[in-house]
Amino acid sequence: MSPYDPSAYPAFAVTVDLVVLTVRRHALCALVVRRGETPFQGRWALPGGFVKADEDLGAAAARELAEETGLCAHDPASPAPANGAHLEQLATYGDPARDPRMRVVSVAHLALAPDLPAPRAGGDANSARWAPVDALLDYEGGFGRDGEQPAPLAFDHARILGDGVERARSKIEYSSLATAFCPSEFTVGELRRVYEAVWGVALDPRNFHRKVTGTPGFLVPSGGTTTRQGGRPAQLFRAGGATILNPPMLRPEV
Repeated sequence: MSPYDPSAYPAFAVTVDLVVLTVRRHALCALVVRRGETPFQGRWALPGGFVKADEDLGAAAARELAEETGLCAHDPASPAPANGAHLEQLATYGDPARDPRMRVVSVAHLALAPDLPAPRAGGDANSARWAPVDALLDYEGGFGRDGEQPAPLAFDHARILGDGVERARSKIEYSSLATAFCPSEFTVGELRRVYEAVWGVALDPRNFHRKVTGTPGFLVPSGGTTTRQGGRPAQLFRAGGATILNPPMLRPEV
């Protein structure tokens, strides 16, 4: 058996790209940043960066998440800190032509967090923003803001974003992932609006209330009420210990 020769294999770089989703103004939004250098200078892209030589993939994704949003990744099995976000590996993208600079393989991660404030990337408020995913995924018109010329997202980021959105949409059917978009205490109505924003459909309030409160371990009453949505006081809940919804909350066909 011949000895292993590292020089016989081409070197390539590894990056992490982040699909950071939140619900703002009842719409599913993603974080995008404007590229300040080539390639694709001036185009909008997903946040991310190169993995350091001594860095694990998960650590690189968590570092980029903290740098871009100020959020820290947390273990879903543990209570989320005030600035915590759900973070999971999404998929790997390795088309040889995906980056014109060199061969770059990207390991994309999906991050979910409650309604987040306006981003501040690099101290320049114009270089990062939340945008509705429907606008970002407008493959024909592209995405632009404030009268700028619309253009597709840089690299293959439209594909990565589409995969991340579909992961979120499908996963909230059978898991408790939707609660990652909510604060630590929330009402059933607030949770329903998360489902409506992620799926892009309107849900029957009574049927939804019956399903989520009738699934053992999905929601746990916190003991308090709130009037922040107006009207009569609404009961507050916390995410329970159940991670799998049985029966699942099936996405309505549209």
